[in-house]
Amino acid sequence: MVGCIALVVAGGRGARFGGELPKQYRRLGPHAILRHSVEAFRRHPRIDRVRVVIHPDDRSHYDEAVAGLDLLDPCLGGKERQDSARLGLESLAALKPLNVLIHDAARPLVDADTIGRVISALDDAQGAIAAVPVTDTLKRGEDGRIVGTVERAGLWRAQTPQGFRYDAILAAHRALAGEALTDDAAVAERAGLAVRLIPASEENFKVTTEEDLRRGERFFGTPFEQRVGIGFDVHHFGPGDHVMICGLRVPHTHGTVGHSDADVGLHALTDALLGTIGSGDIGSHFPPSDPRWKGEASRHFLRHAADLAQAQGASIVNVDVTIICESPKVGPHRQAMRQSIAEILSIDVARVSVKATTTDKLGFAGRGEGMAAQAIATVRVPALLASRTP
Repeated sequence: MVGCIALVVAGGRGARFGGELPKQYRRLGPHAILRHSVEAFRRHPRIDRVRVVIHPDDRSHYDEAVAGLDLLDPCLGGKERQDSARLGLESLAALKPLNVLIHDAARPLVDADTIGRVISALDDAQGAIAAVPVTDTLKRGEDGRIVGTVERAGLWRAQTPQGFRYDAILAAHRALAGEALTDDAAVAERAGLAVRLIPASEENFKVTTEEDLRRGERFFGTPFEQRVGIGFDVHHFGPGDHVMICGLRVPHTHGTVGHSDADVGLHALTDALLGTIGSGDIGSHFPPSDPRWKGEASRHFLRHAADLAQAQGASIVNVDVTIICESPKVGPHRQAMRQSIAEILSIDVARVSVKATTTDKLGFAGRGEGMAAQAIATVRVPALLASRTP
């Protein structure tokens, strides 16, 4: 069974957008809008495969837009968006995915963090959608005049991706075929599925008009700067039969002593990532004197640092961790450690390096008293936001 497949729906005509070329094939920066959307999922470490649902007349446009990408063969859509989503889901039946994420091709700026949070929500929910809370005052109008004010408390604007347990959403679409509902969450609601709201970003907007396209062009034209952060951590050995390294449980003759799970790799990397945005160190966010963090998995600390960086508009370029110890051996576990970090940070594993070295029997590590780690993180931050970082 496949874990998670992304279904990118690109069968619309974009009537509100205008022009002869469907909007999903218009260029945004260096590529077509569709390619930006597809690549966001193709690069994500928790997405196994990607399939695009296209209009029967658009095969040549599709082939040009996604040339060179490793995708499942496209599926032909239907007259309405709900029809296209259902046909796309039907086309995945032979692959039997556990989960499926359904995304509108016209949302090209979806970020890896949003994708990861929607997938994570499916661990204990039947469905989850990216959404942003309504902050503007809403007015009901008729004939160009206000006839009432709508209470905005509890209102959200739905986005995509919208994630579901595959079997449940397929059954819902089959049962409600022909209803012309506007999104898959509406199909799920009608079928009685519980759907969770996942806070997303305003940048994950849908390209509907020429102004939206210009807005996207401004994003791609934004100047960026790179920032580098460095982290270092040490833990001494104590009783136990394993150590945690980069989120992985590694058998060993001793454990490591610490208030949390004492993962030197993730602690060093957390400090490095916090350093890129000038946000203190791990101790300032998770004080060892606070009993809440006793025994806590260090992956939560690293994810917190990544969330803070993302809130500052940062995207992770690469991370590099070096483990310093005489034992245990890191080499046999290196690839699993890289994958662990990639999943925590929702980045491609190619952006993650894990190395190990000894101290040639010198110092506390050489004497087998403990282990250490150093880490470097590089992020890309919009230059216009540089003055806003804390």
